[in-house]
Amino acid sequence: MFNKKTIEDIDVTGKRVLVRVDFNVPIRDGKVGDDTRIQAALPTLHYLLNHQATLILCSHLGRPKGEVKREFSLKPVADHLSMVLGQPVKFVEDCIGPVAEQAVKELSPGDVLLLENTRFHAGEKKNDPAMAKQLAGLADLYVNDAFGSAHRAHASTEGVAHYLPSVAGYLMEKEIIYLGQAIANPARPFIVILGGAKISDKIGVIHNLLDKADQVMIGGGMANTFFKAQGYPVGDSLVEDDSLDIARELIKLADHRLRLPVDVVIGDKFEADAERVVMSMGPIPDGWRILDIGPETVKTFGKPISEAGTIAWNGPMGVFEFPRFAEGTIGLAKAIARSNATSIIGGGDSVAAVKNAGLADKITHISTGGGASLEMLEGKVLPGMAALEDRD
Repeated sequence: MFNKKTIEDIDVTGKRVLVRVDFNVPIRDGKVGDDTRIQAALPTLHYLLNHQATLILCSHLGRPKGEVKREFSLKPVADHLSMVLGQPVKFVEDCIGPVAEQAVKELSPGDVLLLENTRFHAGEKKNDPAMAKQLAGLADLYVNDAFGSAHRAHASTEGVAHYLPSVAGYLMEKEIIYLGQAIANPARPFIVILGGAKISDKIGVIHNLLDKADQVMIGGGMANTFFKAQGYPVGDSLVEDDSLDIARELIKLADHRLRLPVDVVIGDKFEADAERVVMSMGPIPDGWRILDIGPETVKTFGKPISEAGTIAWNGPMGVFEFPRFAEGTIGLAKAIARSNATSIIGGGDSVAAVKNAGLADKITHISTGGGASLEMLEGKVLPGMAALEDRD
């Protein structure tokens, strides 16, 4: 299934290794708020350090749009990484050019250097060959362990691989194996659960998985578009009116495999303290909006989940940031945790929901990449993975 070379397929001893990591983490008050993605990179970093490699790490952070913006500096990440890695991590205030080159020259085997945000340069998102070449010039080998950015053809994720021997890190390998297996040869029944705000983000996923999954369960804001497509008045609920025809087509195409909520939780405003009412799915009163799936839906969805062989979940079932509208998402997370299925949670909000519920250790695989995992489920080729060297 995974046919790319990894760090174990090449000799890294004494080499300068450029590692593309995904350190796009939340920074709060100058400190890392959630280090899940940093922790996920540690197995690769430890392997390379144990083999006397010199590490040059690069990543993006946020959306600085090709300009230097201090609030998107990776310096707090370097400080945090020093702590979790148990050794000093040097930091340099650029990722290419004389400053970066000098910092690399001063490294000894076993040192770790974090380069500044790759997106401070417009050439990153443009996949500028000149930038990719400069990055490559810092190292002898390239390792891509940034699954969360593998769906982007950027200078540091795809371009650089054309100038150096390029292999995958452990995280990239693990992500591709779990998600690839789920699509190609899942243990059955195969249940797909999709939530989040927009149906338009997940049309390709639904199309790709309808003939592969035994059931596709829909929740979150995207369910509202399906409800309206079926003729239900949905009050003030979030709806994508320009996706109604697509929703109708998917309902017809899916037949019995597409499952929608049978009851919902509505609120009288989009606020944490909104009045909360549970109702069977039907016309939503004016001035009210659907903010969660209801308890009956959790039960209805829960039965096939309990019997599943594989479960892939991407997107919350409601506005889980508001505690009174988080019960549906948490209820499904608990059902998945109780099941004996191979469970794969896509990145982003679904991961936050599982962690908030204290269930992360009950999930088989928690993906670090929301967009990348969605594109894999959609059946797309990830440029950052495609650029790596194939095994013979």
